[in-house]
Amino acid sequence: MKHKNLTTIIVDDNEMTRMLLRTILRSVGYRIVGEALNGESGLTMALKLKPQIVCLDILMPGSDGLEILRSLNEFLPDSVVLMVTGKNDADTVKRALRLGAKGFIIKPFNAKSVILAVDRATSHLLPVE
Repeated sequence: MKHKNLTTIIVDDNEMTRMLLRTILRSVGYRIVGEALNGESGLTMALKLKPQIVCLDILMPGSDGLEILRSLNEFLPDSVVLMVTGKNDADTVKRALRLGAKGFIIKPFNAKSVILAVDRATSHLLPVE
């Protein structure tokens, strides 16, 4: 299924993670409009570009992803935010869900798990075929 060019930004301090997410998401039609290395620049980018999807790492230098998530949901409530994390303990998941996360991409990931997570979180944005 092609994803109608849903605009997406990737916020992660790890270059390899960003590259893998970019490659996987582009392969099925998501349009990557920006990438950021930390939460602050990711928030600034999101406020400017107003993407439909934000893939947001939880653990980054500076502000962590959960703090950025809070701001994203305050200022861009229509953006779908998926948390990218290797830390999927119950407390972190519950906190992220309370703050408005719509899904999780758990590290280490593969193409199938990324596509499934993003498809689930964005199903309401896609036209019915």
